Amino acid sequence: MNNWMRTVIVGFVAGALSVFIFHQLGFWFFNEIGVTKARLYNMTGVPPWGVPTIISAAFWGGLWGIVAAFLVPKLPGAWGGVLGWVLFAAIIVTLVNWTVVQPIKSGQYRMPVMPILVVLPLVYALWGFGMWLIARGMRTALSWR
Repeated sequence: MNNWMRTVIVGFVAGALSVFIFHQLGFWFFNEIGVTKARLYNMTGVPPWGVPTIISAAFWGGLWGIVAAFLVPKLPGAWGGVLGWVLFAAIIVTLVNWTVVQPIKSGQYRMPVMPILVVLPLVYALWGFGMWLIARGMRTALSWR
């Protein structure tokens, strides 16, 4: 198997698993301290096919994981490690969510308000940390460098 395919597999698995573990852990934490009321492991169907929300989030998390797996390691110095994965998720993915995904879903752009203005980047940062941890673990366990 070539390095390109290994990167796709590692990125997708890391992104998807990190949604199930770290992304949901972040929302659980903010629920527990009373900041949010997010539905964890939400099984409500997402249009148009009725796929459960958590499965849809894991799929998109996997796609973002592929992008991160190709992009972040090419960054210089510390940016190419855990810091890059965390900031990629906290900044890039959050901005795309707010400026592209949400307007498509709702048909209009609305500036995020508190507490989601702070909570979402922090949850995504935790998800990015999880992607890095899982990707690193997979590459080590499978001897894929």
